[in-house]
Amino acid sequence: MRIDKYLWCVRYYKTRNIATNACKKGQVKLNGTTSKPSRDVYPTDKIELRKDQIIYKLTVNDIPPNRVGAKLVDIYRIDTTPKEAFEARDLLKYSKDYYRKKGTGRPTKKDRRDIDGFYEEEE
Repeated sequence: MRIDKYLWCVRYYKTRNIATNACKKGQVKLNGTTSKPSRDVYPTDKIELRKDQIIYKLTVNDIPPNRVGAKLVDIYRIDTTPKEAFEARDLLKYSKDYYRKKGTGRPTKKDRRDIDGFYEEEE
């Protein structure tokens, strides 16, 4: 089975087109080398894919006949992604909370235009 189809079948990508584009961009590695979307996958192959700033590491158990339900995905792959990768994503989420929330702090240019427009309408 093609690697892009396999990643779509085990629900790492929503569509085959997205999986194909990820392979073309070099975000998917098969056995340590960047792979084309048409590269075949066999049991015991190791896949690394970068998605949402996390590097997932998978081992292929079996080839699914077609797209499988979320509960059956574990039959076809073993996820060996380290927990540190998910913790790094959580830290990134917390760092985004540092930025100003809407309605707090100094107004932005858009806020200022809205305020000026509000006062002009009353006059």
